[in-house]
Amino acid sequence: MSAARLAALRDAAGPVSRETFLRLEAFEAAFRRWAARINLAAPSTLPHLWERHVLDSAQLVRLAPDARRWLDLGSGGGFPGAVVALIMAEHDGAHVDLVESNRKKAAFLQTVLAELKAPAKVHARRIEDCSVLLPVPQIVTARALAPLERLLPLAEPWLAQGARGLFHKGRDYLREVEESGNVWQFDLVKHDAMTGDGVILEISSLLRRTPRR
Repeated sequence: MSAARLAALRDAAGPVSRETFLRLEAFEAAFRRWAARINLAAPSTLPHLWERHVLDSAQLVRLAPDARRWLDLGSGGGFPGAVVALIMAEHDGAHVDLVESNRKKAAFLQTVLAELKAPAKVHARRIEDCSVLLPVPQIVTARALAPLERLLPLAEPWLAQGARGLFHKGRDYLREVEESGNVWQFDLVKHDAMTGDGVILEISSLLRRTPRR
């Protein structure tokens, strides 16, 4: 079973060590323990936690293999930010900032990521309060946080300065792109998700459109 899970992880994320695989399994086990006490994810997804959340998060690393500085907005139970951080542990100079305003979820992330020695820092703050506190990363991520028209203003402080966004979206992503295009212009690359039936939107060169007079 472990060999199959390791192979699936490598299919999703690219080359990873067995040590990284074991760290992710340890995170999964800790997640299940904490989820019995606090709401970390929808209970219906827990039987398929590895495929539904871990692999779905890990695939982002394949899309930005050279990135070393990541910022995850609205990290929740750690997807994708904690998974990325645990994979980044085998890369020198890597760092992941996770922003999560819910104190219980932030406490879970702080405790478990410290135990697993991930190159990460958890910020128990609102996203809007972090724009002047956190340096511009190479990649900004968000998963199940908000529709694109509300997500882009949150990510703007970093995307407008050169960061790239990798945002998980569902089947109706085209509607979100169209609606956000009324206010924003940006370069867009769509990546089909390797797990599930959604997509990952790669967004860069974000600019706010000038209102028409």
